[in-house]
Amino acid sequence: MDKSNELNRKTLSWLKEQSIDLRVGILQNYLSVCQIMINELLEEEVIDKAGARYSHQKPENGRWSRWGYNPGSVKIGDQKVRVEVPRLFDNLDEKNTPLQRYEEMKELPEPTDQLLKGVLLGLSVRDYGQVVDSLNEGFGLSKSSVSRSFVERTEEKLKEFESRPIAHHKILALFIDGKYLSKEQIIICLGVTENGDKIPLCFTQAATENSQPIKDMLERLKERGLDYSSGLLCVIDGSKGIRKAVEDCFGEIAIIQRCQWHKQENILKYLPDKYHESVKRQYQHAVNQDKYDDARAELGQLKSDLKSLNMAAARSLDEAMEEILTLHKLGINTLFAHSFATTNCIENLNSQLRKYVGRVKNWTLSNERYRWVAAALLEVERKMRKVNNFDKLDMMKNAVIKEVKRRTLANQISTK
Repeated sequence: MDKSNELNRKTLSWLKEQSIDLRVGILQNYLSVCQIMINELLEEEVIDKAGARYSHQKPENGRWSRWGYNPGSVKIGDQKVRVEVPRLFDNLDEKNTPLQRYEEMKELPEPTDQLLKGVLLGLSVRDYGQVVDSLNEGFGLSKSSVSRSFVERTEEKLKEFESRPIAHHKILALFIDGKYLSKEQIIICLGVTENGDKIPLCFTQAATENSQPIKDMLERLKERGLDYSSGLLCVIDGSKGIRKAVEDCFGEIAIIQRCQWHKQENILKYLPDKYHESVKRQYQHAVNQDKYDDARAELGQLKSDLKSLNMAAARSLDEAMEEILTLHKLGINTLFAHSFATTNCIENLNSQLRKYVGRVKNWTLSNERYRWVAAALLEVERKMRKVNNFDKLDMMKNAVIKEVKRRTLANQISTK
């Protein structure tokens, strides 16, 4: 659309008369659509008081007359939209009078997260002012003002994220995983509540998945009120650092479920491609069994078969045998394997996070990284769905409590 097309006074009737291409072009620009709607609302008030343009039939015995336009603006989110505000002259009181709707529009509350979302979704601070309004109808926005506003709001988001209490959420399970974002590990802890809600709880920056940064992160969770006294199901991949941090922080209270998908992929890395499909079928058939004994027996057979192909692959399966079958041992695999047998829940979170921050190639300061990640996680959290069979999570809770009691009793007997 040519920038010379002025929309300051255009209304919906004008829009309907334009070509399809032009209408589509305008609809792609939300500020221009807002501008047209504002003009429509203002024109309706003028017609109610002064009548239709060029009409001889005037309301209220011709008390009101059109009296040209004044330049004005209405703030939409972080943008100011230029409008030509119709003027009305009150012939009875012999003075100009403001439009009530225009005065109301100027007092609209500001949706403060609009700029934040715009930058997070891929607009750089440099091009934000250009991209959001290709018709140049927005004004009052510069690169420096966008930058200051974004920093301020992401600082608020980081403070909100790191300080919000979590005790009231009643966390039943934790997913912990790390992803590289611009050459640094961001390790995230995702909680699942007894109601099935997924909540990003905390994150930390680290060079690798070393146990100490993860342990420090989990200790901060405990300080913020994480109640783990009844037990926690902790879903992790094969990272030794994550496992050690979980064990150091929660001890026997932590019931570890190793990700079945990660273990499958680790086994396949030892084998030639020609064996992949058959091993995958055998592995999946085993872990999809309802009962622990059946699944354990089939994995035992797979381990035996792997020995003839690659001893290292057989050892890889054996070292994780019990922990990939944790849900089976708890008797809840049929209900909860979809959500808790793998790290898919947090992998999905990481995927959504990458949509917001994946385009950033370099953060010069750690504070920048933390601000962006916190703001993005809060945004992603709003879109996360409950886990499958969330209405039956009381069965998982009871199974976890029972297992913790069994471990405690076994430990007491062994120490006597």
